[in-house]
Amino acid sequence: MRLVTFADVKGVRIGVHDTAADEIVDLAATTRLPRDMTAFVALGKKGLQRARRAMKSGEGRIPFASVKLHAPFPRPAKNILCVGKNYYDHAEEFHSSGVDASGKEAIPEVPIMFTKWPNSVIGPGAPIPSGNDYTDSTDYEGELAVVIGAGGRNIAKKNAFDHVYGYTIVNDATARTLQNRHRQWFLGKSLDGYCPMGPCIVTADEIKDVGKLHLTTRVNGEVRQDAAVSQLIFDIPTLIETLSRVMTLEAGDLIATGTCAGVGIGFNPPKFLKKGDVVAITIEPIGTLENPVG
Repeated sequence: MRLVTFADVKGVRIGVHDTAADEIVDLAATTRLPRDMTAFVALGKKGLQRARRAMKSGEGRIPFASVKLHAPFPRPAKNILCVGKNYYDHAEEFHSSGVDASGKEAIPEVPIMFTKWPNSVIGPGAPIPSGNDYTDSTDYEGELAVVIGAGGRNIAKKNAFDHVYGYTIVNDATARTLQNRHRQWFLGKSLDGYCPMGPCIVTADEIKDVGKLHLTTRVNGEVRQDAAVSQLIFDIPTLIETLSRVMTLEAGDLIATGTCAGVGIGFNPPKFLKKGDVVAITIEPIGTLENPVG
């Protein structure tokens, strides 16, 4: 199931994108389901069952072309949990860039965790406000993001996928100079508008083997990043186990799993984003998250 947050003249709410009919099933029109994605995810399987019934009813359908998509979580309840240097090729690339202030080793021994501020989230098609980066060093990072469903603490790796609700795409946009200057990653990653997200959440039942997903990032049509999710240094169960050892994960929490080689800072000279560029990140079957640079 492809879950979306969308808007039209009736306001912002959640729905299901029926790709076969190219329609949105407006869940608020036929059910008493929440209009907010976090609250809907918290309903778990019961919410999905009601959404499936709504799809079969044939009611509350809207042409996809008539709505505006927002990020699935337009304003997450908490910071987005993120993983740094989690693909081997990117870890080497980033370590050699001169920007890495995370440690002496290129390949981390344990997951490097940081977060992005909720204000950083924007939806598909929304301009990345590069003017907020006063250092003119804005970069892109295409990433698969995990949506937590059933929460918990001390989740073992063997049980981790029981807690995964679905998957979406994020662009971990970054002001590289700020990332390096402050010797930590929060400020350089949390500028307003620096976390494009979407276009939808694909529920976990639709993706049998997440390692077979493939990520491709294009800037102005040029392929910059191209990697399989199976190339992660620390896989999704490891990330969930690591995080849940120290905090209780809750429904709607988001984990951005890291980016692969091909980011702008990895080129010589660096290929930072500039106004007018277009960044498109594709992970099928989730789709493409595309944003211009404003």
